[in-house]
Amino acid sequence: MAGDFPYLHGFSKDEQERLRKQARFGEFTVYQNINLSNVGNLLEVGCGVGAQSEIILRRFPNLHLTGIDLSTNQLASARQHLAEIPGLPGRFNMKEMDATNMEFGANSFDGAFLCWILEHVPDPIRVLSEVRRVLRPGSPIYITEVMNATFFLDPYSPNMLKYWMAFNEYQLQQKGDPFVGAKLGNFLMQLGYHDIQTEVKTWFLDNRQPQARKDCVEYWTELLLSASDQLIKAGCVSKEVVEGMKKEMAAVANDPNAVFYYSFVQAHAKT
Repeated sequence: MAGDFPYLHGFSKDEQERLRKQARFGEFTVYQNINLSNVGNLLEVGCGVGAQSEIILRRFPNLHLTGIDLSTNQLASARQHLAEIPGLPGRFNMKEMDATNMEFGANSFDGAFLCWILEHVPDPIRVLSEVRRVLRPGSPIYITEVMNATFFLDPYSPNMLKYWMAFNEYQLQQKGDPFVGAKLGNFLMQLGYHDIQTEVKTWFLDNRQPQARKDCVEYWTELLLSASDQLIKAGCVSKEVVEGMKKEMAAVANDPNAVFYYSFVQAHAKT
């Protein structure tokens, strides 16, 4: 399956750079308990523009990474970006491939990494089944995924809430799952993975960390707006709601008593 698939955030160069910025922004929280130091040949499913690939290759200098993705454009961006970073050329291989029907043989890899990808696929169990097939026995898998029901802002922001509901509803219409993080344990158990662990990771920012709170709200504003053109085109939201959301997010970012809260889920298991 070549080309690009329906994707909530689009494929523009601005969006590609936002994805790299997003990966850097979340690096500390996402990678806090990820240990790939014993992995020599890692499979990254849904590598996209190589935003997470760059972090993995930097953090674990002894591994080789094979990234797969359906998007021709994202893969081209990944190859170009990673090739320009000293120390990375020769340590990665990016392939255009359907994660539900991988071209690799069994026992091809000794580790797997998935981050913000299962929310976008219609059949996450099929993907995780294929991952299990291509991993050697005893290999680790790390999965980081959204749980969008946890998103909370104070002060109350009605346009943002309308926009967020439309954002999630559109993803469901595209056969994605904005709540998939909560289901990871069940998926892994159903497929016969072992030593399954799940951890809820949270961004909870209030007056104790005012600058971090402001930075987080501004980052989330960019994330939300990355889907605005598609949501307007699909008739999910009006331009007025989008403008209202932008104003509310700006107000929250500068409110001296604002609260930001969001949780996601990270699962770790072995084959």
